[in-house]
Amino acid sequence: MIYYVEDDANIRELVVYTLNQTGLEAKGFPDSAAFFTALHEQKPTMALLDIMLPGEDGLTVLKKLRASSATADLPVIMITAKGAEYDKVTGLDLGADDYIAKPFGMAELVARVKALLRRSGSSADAERLERGELTVNVKKHTVTVEGKAVTLTFKEFSLLACLMENEGRAFTREQLLESVWGYDYEGGTRTVDVHIQTLRTKLGVSGKRIETIRGVGYRFGE
Repeated sequence: MIYYVEDDANIRELVVYTLNQTGLEAKGFPDSAAFFTALHEQKPTMALLDIMLPGEDGLTVLKKLRASSATADLPVIMITAKGAEYDKVTGLDLGADDYIAKPFGMAELVARVKALLRRSGSSADAERLERGELTVNVKKHTVTVEGKAVTLTFKEFSLLACLMENEGRAFTREQLLESVWGYDYEGGTRTVDVHIQTLRTKLGVSGKRIETIRGVGYRFGE
């Protein structure tokens, strides 16, 4: 189930109709209040959030989703009419997995949604990754350091899993962008640096395992 929060009824109905027609079950909501009410009844597989909303805006909704352990790993695509780099970077830094700028084509939207769904389920067959005090359960999307739970965003988790599954391999920033964000991601490599920095902070003593390879990028140390 995909939840779409958009106050413009015409756009909301068109997107929901298109997603349903392509086999992707979806529901639309005009504001954050209706969205959170539905969220308490059923957790979706993905959320599409318009930034400009009445009451709480999309960025505020995103903050709440990432602050809750129940939805911290929920895949989220931000949809906005604004083209400013600030809005894109802010949304991504807050934990958005992708963004689409209005006006957008329905084919592009469906492609982005399907790509993110594939990426979010790409590691579902893996079990546990254990490196010293760090334990990652890729199937359950949980992380612990010295037995204590660590809450990561979906992208932070995917980035960590990618590095751990390829322990000792050095990745360029461009390779990490393609592996974690997708080949069609339009943001810059600064996004990788921001997520690496946040990961190191959240992982505490395990953060040092993510090594910077000067002139190349990053790797998870053996």
